[in-house]
Amino acid sequence: MKKYYQDFVVRHWEERDRTSATNIIRSVLADYGLNWEPNGADRDVVQVEECYVAVGGEFWVIEHQNQVVGTAAYYPIKRGEKAVEIRKMYLLPKARGFGLGKYLLQQLEAAIISRGFQEIWIETASVLVEAVRLYENNGYEKASGVETARCDRVYVKKLTVTT
Repeated sequence: MKKYYQDFVVRHWEERDRTSATNIIRSVLADYGLNWEPNGADRDVVQVEECYVAVGGEFWVIEHQNQVVGTAAYYPIKRGEKAVEIRKMYLLPKARGFGLGKYLLQQLEAAIISRGFQEIWIETASVLVEAVRLYENNGYEKASGVETARCDRVYVKKLTVTT
């Protein structure tokens, strides 16, 4: 899978992307005063094969001029009805302000719908103001039941699946 948005390339994660992906997520978290948790909330980035690929999820990287500048992912979860959780949607500052976040969210939703899922859950932190705005402006409803320690918000979106 390769998708193009302006001069960004969105593609499936490859093993060679592990260091770039972890560095991006660590950097963005630090920008917002949040901790990188390789043995906790961020274990899935260290173990993409086990946490995404093996369970039917997807992990994408976003490139600009052959450099990884962002990540986006989802995997099936047990809460909700035929549900997934969108995770690890992070963009370096130089990749922001182009509408890329909204594009990624739409592409994730399209992939999730095409696989027959009916709900999308997202956990985030209030300090990630741009992310909160993105989710709230794209049909995600506040929910309860935050499961990740550094997060204080959870959202859900019920999908309309056409057959």
